[in-house]
Amino acid sequence: MMQEKKKFAADVKEHLTTKIIPFWKKLRDEEYGGYYGWLGYDLKLEKKAVKGCILNSRILWFFSNAYLLLGGDDLLEEADHAWEFLRDCCVDKENGGVYWSLTYDGKPEDTTKHTYNQAFAVYALSSYYDASGNEEARKLAEELYRLIETKCRDAYGYLEAFNVRFEPEVNDKLSENGVLAEKTMNTLLHVLEAYTELYRVTKEKEVGDRLRFLLDLFAEKVYNQEQGRQEVFFDRRWNSLIDLYSYGHDIESAWLVDRALDVLEDEACREKLGPITREITENISKRAYREHSLVNEAENGVVDTTRVWWVQAEAVVGFLNGWQRTPERTDYLEAAEDIWEYIKEKMVDHREGSEWFWAADQEGNPLEKPIVEPWKCPYHNGRMCIEIIRRIENAA
Repeated sequence: MMQEKKKFAADVKEHLTTKIIPFWKKLRDEEYGGYYGWLGYDLKLEKKAVKGCILNSRILWFFSNAYLLLGGDDLLEEADHAWEFLRDCCVDKENGGVYWSLTYDGKPEDTTKHTYNQAFAVYALSSYYDASGNEEARKLAEELYRLIETKCRDAYGYLEAFNVRFEPEVNDKLSENGVLAEKTMNTLLHVLEAYTELYRVTKEKEVGDRLRFLLDLFAEKVYNQEQGRQEVFFDRRWNSLIDLYSYGHDIESAWLVDRALDVLEDEACREKLGPITREITENISKRAYREHSLVNEAENGVVDTTRVWWVQAEAVVGFLNGWQRTPERTDYLEAAEDIWEYIKEKMVDHREGSEWFWAADQEGNPLEKPIVEPWKCPYHNGRMCIEIIRRIENAA
């Protein structure tokens, strides 16, 4: 089995170094900073497209972690480039916080301040600090953390959408499926992820305490024990607004919560959350894993069979994590390897100058959606590669 795992990791490493990293290096904007924001399905680059701040935070996270894994001055230099753009353009110097998006030349385009955006900046800056030792980046990460805690919280958790001055507004950017949610599982997950990384690199007690609070929210408000799944969209007091099962978010949450538990090293939290992450993983295996891949979601029991790029990437990590937590479940390891084979065949765009397709239909035909846009970036698939390599090589 060890030989097979090493082969799996080597295959993924080759994909990371020969496909994903070179692709995103070529998206670097030398004139205006950051990275270009749009590459259509037709592979035409739109140099004057909007630059999403989420996209650029995720690129900063990606190159920082690629450097931490692989070394190489070229990768750290890419991270430096992304850091400078985030610092100089994405951050609102007057009101604080990170904008939603910028024009191609780095001016504010959408000045919405969203908790999701602030969290991703904290996540990226924490990793960049680890990679570079840049104290300015650590300081900014901590400033944004404090901003989330002072501007984005209410009595029940975290609100999400604000205007440029952090006055609450309608959360249309993170609401889908016909509802307007005041709180979402998605945003909460990425606040958890950001605080996990910040705590890992700083070990600040206050951040650890907030991590415990977030884990309690997942266990007590987000997780639906009767359904064995997480709810997705909520009102202010955590009442679920829709019967929606987001398979990708569930499997992603399982391993991100487990990672938070590892970083926090709190046995009481582990005893409370560990059974939940195991049940989520098992239920995704039974309910969503079919035909070598994960289906997308189910609304009111109706399954969307689209295969989405990020859902497949998170499934690979989630099942690998599930196997590592319960080694007798070799079917989880087999599922991770099986989905990776599906990804290579159906999700990877083998056209020259491309990366991964956004999605495929049930038959595996690619949908004509952008290769790069504000949400389509090297975060999910790049992180999948990094996690597989780290987990298997560290276990060897």
